[in-house]
Amino acid sequence: MKKWFWIAITGITILIGIMIKIYLNATEPIADAKSRATGIVKEKTEITDITEFSLYHGSKAYYVIEGSNKEGEQLIAWIPEKGGKIVVLPAKEGITKSEAINTLSNEVSPDQIIDVRLGIEKNNPLWEIYYRSSNDKINYYYIDFETGEEVREIKNL
Repeated sequence: MKKWFWIAITGITILIGIMIKIYLNATEPIADAKSRATGIVKEKTEITDITEFSLYHGSKAYYVIEGSNKEGEQLIAWIPEKGGKIVVLPAKEGITKSEAINTLSNEVSPDQIIDVRLGIEKNNPLWEIYYRSSNDKINYYYIDFETGEEVREIKNL
């Protein structure tokens, strides 16, 4: 009886170890990207305190960093993953996440909003809203960060 108990404990311990290793391997690229983006943003922009980091994969991949400068002004930086021009804008020059969601809700009736993130296409900062419609289809809605107007919509995927 004791022998089976210790075999079971050993098996569970090995299984937990494997699961932790898989999780760490899966999250390592994101941690590396965040570290790389943090270094770039602190070196090449006025952002000193970082509050948010996200990835955007549109026509090109971007790191998006939200933070503030020494004066406390909220800034957002879009950093191309493969190098290029960094776009930095004061957060007050654009619409907020909740305003973007309200714009979507006024245009369509999303069944479930899955994700809302900042992105950029052709040097035009935008909000990407990923949602599920009532027919259980996946949809993307893009809103211009500065004007709050719809840029494009991808429906029924």
